[in-house]
Amino acid sequence: PSSSRSSNDEDVAPAVKKSRVFYGSLEDKERERLSSEMMSSAMAGSDAVKAGIEAGNINISSGETLEMEERVSERQQEALAEFERRRRARQITVSTDDAEVKAGLRALGEPITLFGEGPADRRERLRSVLSVVGPDALKKSRKDEERAKRSQDECQQTWYHEGSTSLRDARLWLAKYSLPRAMRRLEAARAQRDVSEATRTIRQQELHKSLRNLNNFCSQIGDDRPISFCHFSPDSKMLATASWSGLCKLWSVPDCHLIRTLRGHNTNVGAIVFRPKAGIYLDQSDVSLASCAADGSVKLWNLDSDEPVADIEGHSERVSRVSWHPSGRFLGTTCYDNSWRLWDLEVREEVLHQEGHSKGVHDLSFHQDGSLAATGGLDAFGRVWDLRTGRCVVFLEGHLREIYSLHFSPNGSFLFVFFYYGHFLLTGAYDNTAKVWSHPGWTPLKTLAGHEGKVMGVDVSPDGKLIATSSYDRTFKLWLSE
Repeated sequence: PSSSRSSNDEDVAPAVKKSRVFYGSLEDKERERLSSEMMSSAMAGSDAVKAGIEAGNINISSGETLEMEERVSERQQEALAEFERRRRARQITVSTDDAEVKAGLRALGEPITLFGEGPADRRERLRSVLSVVGPDALKKSRKDEERAKRSQDECQQTWYHEGSTSLRDARLWLAKYSLPRAMRRLEAARAQRDVSEATRTIRQQELHKSLRNLNNFCSQIGDDRPISFCHFSPDSKMLATASWSGLCKLWSVPDCHLIRTLRGHNTNVGAIVFRPKAGIYLDQSDVSLASCAADGSVKLWNLDSDEPVADIEGHSERVSRVSWHPSGRFLGTTCYDNSWRLWDLEVREEVLHQEGHSKGVHDLSFHQDGSLAATGGLDAFGRVWDLRTGRCVVFLEGHLREIYSLHFSPNGSFLFVFFYYGHFLLTGAYDNTAKVWSHPGWTPLKTLAGHEGKVMGVDVSPDGKLIATSSYDRTFKLWLSE
C-alpha cells in the first residue's frame, strides 16, 4: 500500500537547507523585489477593477477611469529617490567636530540641536540635510556669510576724500583761531584751581541757594502754534522764539514786549539763534540771526527788517538745528539726510558736508574754543569732530534712544545731551517741566513747573540772571531768582 514505509526510509535524515551568502550590496536585489511586487500588485489591482466593472459593482463614466499603474509608478519613483538620497548621504563627508557641525546646521537654516540629540545624531542629521540640498549648499552659504561680513566691515571703515581749497583755508583759519582761545581757557582753569576749596564751596552753596529760589517771573503767549525754540541775545536784552506756525519773533527782556515778527518760513521752524556779538559789536543791518525749518530752508536775518536778508540753499530734507561758530564766521546746520554742514559766510559757500551718522542728525554744538563740533541724532550716537582736521575724534555711545540735544560745558571739559550752564545743569522734558540740577553731584535743585504742555526749548541768559522755557502750550516763560 502507498501509505506503508520501509525501515530504510525512516533511517534517512532529512535534507539540510543550505543558507545563501550574499556578497556586496543588496540594493539591486531589493530594487528587483520591490519592482516585481509593485508590478504584481498593479496587475492584481487592474484585474480586480475590471472584474468589478463587469459585475456592475463599479460604475465609472467614459474617460474617467482610474489608472492604478500611474500611482504605483509614483511610489516606485519615490522609493528609488530615497535609495538615491541614501547613496548620496553615504558619500558625503561630514566633520567630526561638533562645533563645525552646529555651524553648518546654522548656516543651512536648521536648528543646531534637538531635544535629546547627541553629537553623532547631529552629525547624521547634517548629512541627511546635505543629501537633499546638495553638499555645495554649505559652501555657498559660508561664502555668502563671508561676503556679507566683508561688506559690513567695509561699511564701517572711515574713508576720506580730497576737499576743496576753501575747506583747506577754513581749517587753517579755525586752527589759528582756536589755539589762542584754548590757551586762555586753560589759564583760567589753572587760576580756578588755585582758589581755595572753602571759597569754592561757599560760592557753590550761594549758587544753589539762588537756584532753589527760582520762580516764574513772566509768562507770555507767543503764538497760536507750539513754540519750539527760544534763545537769548548776547547782551541778554532780547529773546528770540520760533514757532510751528512758521513765524519767528523777537521779544524785549524782561518785560516780554513784542519787538518784531520775522516772516519768511512757510512751515514748522525748528530753531532760531543769535549770532555771537549780535547787538553788541554788530550793526543793526548786519546778519544777526539764523533760523531753520522742516522744509530744509535756512534763513539769515538782521535786526532792522522783518524779512530775511539771505537764504541758505542746498538741504533736501528737514533741517532741525542751526548753530553759530564762536567766531561768528561759520554757521553749522544739521539735516535729516544723515549729515551736517558747515557754511562760511565770508566766502558765502558750503565748505563742509560731513557724513558719519546712520540716521538723521538733530543737534550740533561748537566747543567754545572753536576747534570741535559735537553732533547727535536719531541713531542714538554722538560724535565729536575736530574741525581743524576733519576727523571724528570721539564716538559717544550709551543712549538707547535718539539724541535731541547736546551742549559743551563752558569750561570745555564736559559734553551733555542737555543744556548746561556754569555750575548747574538745565533740562527740559515732555512731562511739562524743566529742572535745574547741581554740578557735581547731579541732584535736582529746582523743578520749574507751570507749563501745560511739553517743554520744547530752554535757555539761560548770558548774564546768568534769567532762564527761559518754551512749550507746546504756545507760551514761553521767564524764571528769575528772588
